[in-house]
Amino acid sequence: MNETRNGEQPNRLMIGVARIVHTLIALVFIASIAAVYYSGIAQTIGIWFYLATGALAFEGIVVIVNGGDCPLGFLHRRYGDDKGFFELFMPKRVARHMIRFFGAVTAIGYVLVLISVLL
Repeated sequence: MNETRNGEQPNRLMIGVARIVHTLIALVFIASIAAVYYSGIAQTIGIWFYLATGALAFEGIVVIVNGGDCPLGFLHRRYGDDKGFFELFMPKRVARHMIRFFGAVTAIGYVLVLISVLL
């Protein structure tokens, strides 16, 4: 673990809280992507599609405003966490591409919805 910006020791409790919060938020966005795919496969657009679209649009805007990075990274660094969220699950060289990967997966889901609406 790294030191915090103030040179203090890492706050393990807050790192754990930040990781849990980050995981819960990530699960909401993964569920949102799944809702988009469900809409495309089931050829139905309902309230879950619109809620998912709102959540994904909000996330996209926040990531763009943050220069293409996850906006919660600062939270991890503030408490001395030396790992980004995706680095908890995969090597750093792979983890740094995950936001773009999920963006592409989301775009493919919307293409699937578009195709289902046009058919």
